[in-house]
Amino acid sequence: MLTLSCTEAARLLLEHVGLGSSALREPPDPHALLTQLRCIQLDPLDPIGTNQDLVVGARCDGVGRGELYGPLFAGGAFEHFAKERCLLPASAFPYYRDRLSNAHWWRLTERLRRLPEGIVREVLAEVRDRGPITAAQLEDHGTVAPIDWSGWKGTSKAGTMALEVLWNRCEIVVAGRRGREKVYDLPERALGKWATEPATLGFERWALLERVEAAGLLPRASGPQWSMLYDARTSGLVEELLEEGLIEEVCVAGSRRPYLAPSGFHARQVHADLEGPMRILGPLDPLIWDRKLTGHAFGFRYVWEVYKPAAKREYGWYVHPLLHRGALVGRLEARVEGAALQVANVWEEAPGSVDREALRACLERQARLCSARAAPLPRKFRA
Repeated sequence: MLTLSCTEAARLLLEHVGLGSSALREPPDPHALLTQLRCIQLDPLDPIGTNQDLVVGARCDGVGRGELYGPLFAGGAFEHFAKERCLLPASAFPYYRDRLSNAHWWRLTERLRRLPEGIVREVLAEVRDRGPITAAQLEDHGTVAPIDWSGWKGTSKAGTMALEVLWNRCEIVVAGRRGREKVYDLPERALGKWATEPATLGFERWALLERVEAAGLLPRASGPQWSMLYDARTSGLVEELLEEGLIEEVCVAGSRRPYLAPSGFHARQVHADLEGPMRILGPLDPLIWDRKLTGHAFGFRYVWEVYKPAAKREYGWYVHPLLHRGALVGRLEARVEGAALQVANVWEEAPGSVDREALRACLERQARLCSARAAPLPRKFRA
């Protein structure tokens, strides 16, 4: 098995996920970035921008908070499950359409059981006639028993649940957002040629190759990075792709975890440009999907504590890693309050690891993207 040093693994990953250059993409091209990354994980929480805002903002300049959907949904993207719920390039749609993707934990069968007969067909006709349309704009189709997600209740509106079923089966797509509301439409109107383009590979083969490309280093052990590909991990498909030379197996010195990487990954020439601006990473940035790998290759232990009770948090509710000069140098807790981006805490990984002026410039840029002003930094950073 091929072995990478921690430094090599870190540099290769930075380059692979679009963070290896000091230059931010300008003018911004979120569509090209999405094509490179394969997917961008979605999350609605928004203290200084959503996760998707931050993924793009760490790589492109000039895309403001909440502005991402405009350039991406002009026939260029749709939402579905990849690594959890993600933005995906339109070119991925033929594979999802043919699979009629159903994440096992999403309980499609249960939703269909609860919906009165004919409602799904009625809602599809309404989208066809009136779309693009939000759930709030649908006619009243009555109520259903909501799905219970460990105490969190799903929708009790039959029309909204029917939209979710149609979306999951790729009969409609999320064609944009109005605030936090999803805008639904027919694939042929929203995605153009990709609605009818044929898929050239079977779904699992295509999706596994895409997942390896998205991760850069995908652990062979089970975990959240596999998401809807759990069965593919143990089906023999991995060995088949390895034998064909389409992917390769590597390890990182000092760790016994094997990883799957794109073919030729270990031999790439990386001319890492380690100067440039400090970047605020989203908690679901592709660089830190694999927390164990982040800890081993970068020496940075990160836990997103948003779902932890306050008394059990080591840092805070929503804490961002800080990337500077090829290293994860610290953590930031901040939020936009009124017209200002307020900083609650800054933690340094080591004394002096967070450059104060670089952080100040980083926060001023983020404040501009949030249409806010940057409030003063704390006098002292925490260790």
